[in-house]
Amino acid sequence: MDTAEIRRRFVAHFEHSSTVGAHQPVASASLLLDDPNLLFVNAGMVPFKPYFLGQETPPYPRAVSIQKCVRTPDIEDVGKTTRHGTFFEMCGNFSFGDYFKHGAIELAWELVTKPVADGGFGLEESRLYPSVYADDPEALALWRQVTGLPEDRILRLGRKENYWSMGVPGPGGPCSEILYDRGPEHGPAFEARDLGPDMPTALEDRLLEIWNLVFMQEELSAVRSKEDFDIAGPLPSQNIDTGMGLERVAFLLQGVDNMYEIDVMKPVIARAEELTGRRYGADRGDDVRFRVVADHVRSSMMLIGDGVTPGNDGRGYVLRRLLRRAVRSMRLLGYEDPALPELMPVSREKMGETYADLRTDWERISRVAFAEEDAFRKTLQAGTQIFDLAAGEVRESGGTTLSGERAFALHDTYGFPIDLTLEMASEAGLGVDEDGFRGLMAEQRERAKADARAKRGQHADTGAYRAVLDEHGPTQWLAYETLETESRPLALLRGGAPVERLASGEVGELVLDRTPFYAESGGQAADAGTIVFPGGSLEVLDVQRPVRGLVVHQVRVVDGELAPGSSDAATLHAQVDPEWRTGARQAHSGTHVVHAALREVLGPSALQSGSYNRPGYLRLDFGWLSGLTPEQVRDIERVSNEALRADLPVGWQYMTLSEARDWGALALFGETYDDQQVRVVEIGGPWSRELCGGTHVDHASQIGTVVVTGESSVGSGNRRIEAFTGVEGFAYLARERDVVQQLTGLLKTQQDDLVPRVGDLVERLRAAEKELERLRLGQLLAAGADLAAGATRVGPVHVVAHRAAGAGGADVRQLALDVRGRLPAGEPGVVVVIGDAEGKVSVVAATNDEARARGLSANALVRAVGPLVGGKGGGKDDVAQGGGSDASRIDEALALVATEVGRVAAT
Repeated sequence: MDTAEIRRRFVAHFEHSSTVGAHQPVASASLLLDDPNLLFVNAGMVPFKPYFLGQETPPYPRAVSIQKCVRTPDIEDVGKTTRHGTFFEMCGNFSFGDYFKHGAIELAWELVTKPVADGGFGLEESRLYPSVYADDPEALALWRQVTGLPEDRILRLGRKENYWSMGVPGPGGPCSEILYDRGPEHGPAFEARDLGPDMPTALEDRLLEIWNLVFMQEELSAVRSKEDFDIAGPLPSQNIDTGMGLERVAFLLQGVDNMYEIDVMKPVIARAEELTGRRYGADRGDDVRFRVVADHVRSSMMLIGDGVTPGNDGRGYVLRRLLRRAVRSMRLLGYEDPALPELMPVSREKMGETYADLRTDWERISRVAFAEEDAFRKTLQAGTQIFDLAAGEVRESGGTTLSGERAFALHDTYGFPIDLTLEMASEAGLGVDEDGFRGLMAEQRERAKADARAKRGQHADTGAYRAVLDEHGPTQWLAYETLETESRPLALLRGGAPVERLASGEVGELVLDRTPFYAESGGQAADAGTIVFPGGSLEVLDVQRPVRGLVVHQVRVVDGELAPGSSDAATLHAQVDPEWRTGARQAHSGTHVVHAALREVLGPSALQSGSYNRPGYLRLDFGWLSGLTPEQVRDIERVSNEALRADLPVGWQYMTLSEARDWGALALFGETYDDQQVRVVEIGGPWSRELCGGTHVDHASQIGTVVVTGESSVGSGNRRIEAFTGVEGFAYLARERDVVQQLTGLLKTQQDDLVPRVGDLVERLRAAEKELERLRLGQLLAAGADLAAGATRVGPVHVVAHRAAGAGGADVRQLALDVRGRLPAGEPGVVVVIGDAEGKVSVVAATNDEARARGLSANALVRAVGPLVGGKGGGKDDVAQGGGSDASRIDEALALVATEVGRVAAT
């Protein structure tokens, strides 16, 4: 049974359930969601977290989904087990205060055991072992009742295995797993009644977990670890969250040994076999590499598809690691040509059967992936040179082992894989301090975990807002319809807690029954304006939606005292600043116009990855691997303004998400959209169609103008365009006009001649600077002969120790080499020059052949005098250099030179 059929059967089972009622099918969310605790969606329940946390009201009582997930805490272990991968698909059914344990157990057992001919998975009951939380006798009784299994077929496990929480205070509860016995070839014999509370490691491959049923029934008040927490009491409503691993069920139903051999992954391995000439199954080490390739190629493609680009931190760093590990694994398999162009299209053909965007967006996805491989191949070349230098230093020092610090620097700073370091060290006859390397890696992971733990506390406490919503219902939001309303105050808060009043000058949060204010979202800044009440007024500082359906105004009391509970404040007048809204509409519509122009100029793969707009200003981030040329920037601006001149109509309409996608509407990466209803804004019909909830002009000409002010990088593979619109755009042009007029006046030339005139001045200035540099250097080197002639003798060695006031590093080096060349031929000579310029000290030492023959080393001299000037340095025996920051001890450092020469020359 292929994975597509498994998906179909799972959704159909719940969508048409007569046991507890039909479930609402919910499309997979993006792998990127706006959650401060997660880099990626890592479980099927993540998109439903607001419902489980009570932050939002679920639009349906039951749901079913096949959710894309990525988990990356143990990337290095991928391929070493049969069940763990980075990208996977989680099949889940969810109940929001509807059915509970009995329904979840019954539905799961029915699907896994129902014959294939009847729409089930047809797994043998004799191989299935349910597990329960040891302190959940209710679940144990229900499993026996639903399945008819004897008690000794049901495992009782502890908190570590069978209690679920989000890792922070909030909902939690016991869970039950369905385990499949893969047979004695995968682990030792066992008796279910003898197991617990922890699953033995030896049985993890034999007893394969295929489905986890979470029974959310308790409120956790403190979560110190997975097994250490306090239970505050029962939840107001009981929920169900289940997760069935699609890949795990697939490899059972397809009769293969592991997830890497299922129908959507094995073709990549087959292609890798063709490219490398090696065979999967022939060598244990090669098998791990083949699996890494299959997993990481697919995972990388899915991440890029959802908008991730390679980078040096966060999501981008994870993607970079995945891509580079795939390339590295192919190299270790003996294939050194570009691999991703050969492998990723194979994965696209299989995954594209379910995720059509992989095919329609292939140009962008492939461009990002292949460029990263090209960059990594260059890194490998540079890293090899760095490794050779490190290996040479180890040999020169008489050592046989590359330190853990050097191996870690190669890995962390230069992106050089440890496996490759080990391979090359072995070829060079060297070892590597792997323990030291692993220790540094462990420290790095612990820092990352500490950062993640710190972030876990960032869940916004929405309890007070939720209470207002429960008591009064959703805000009547009228931002599309009007700029002013008569409104009733519903609640007043400060610091997340209700208050009775706000005095003049104080800042708080006000909830109204109806509002004309736009709440910040979709990149558009919140409206500004005022709220007037009898005896006073408020300045609106910000407008947000802390929970779905509720609009909250951050306000400052300008005058009077606001007390919503008093009869005097029964009605307030809310007024949006009309100039602010006009500018905001121009900027937001301008963002759509620039995005459409960008795609027209660069091609459809140039997709927006983020935006921000406020009155008169917009910025648009988009995935692109190289900087735009001035001509491309001008073309984007020209196409944008042509759309304004054509006065393209602007309109919007509501439809389902699937209808919007069929219509060609663009959705931003990482945004969450309502499955039932989305708003599509179009400018000029199909020229620009995007899902958007912002405020817009009625015709493109109302934007006024689009003036692109900059294009820059905001990270690897991401660019940013900034522009002004409306009055602010015209003001920017006026400022540029004034600058041009001032320059033409100063240079006494016409505007058309301004650029060549300035260019001529710049060239003349450069020529003058070069001549000054030549004269200055000539003056500096003119002293070389005098310094050589005035060399002191320390024993048989001619020594020059000179302070070059005002000279920088390059000048100091050139002077030292010049003086060395003027010392008497055939006699040992040492030169040390120390310069100080702009607060920096530069040290250069140079020795001739005869001095080196007597054991004198430029490297040793720099290392000796460097600490005196507050620095360090090094180099070779003939020339070495260093730097420092303490010019007060230069004379002392120069005096030390003679002492060091005398000490070495005398031995």
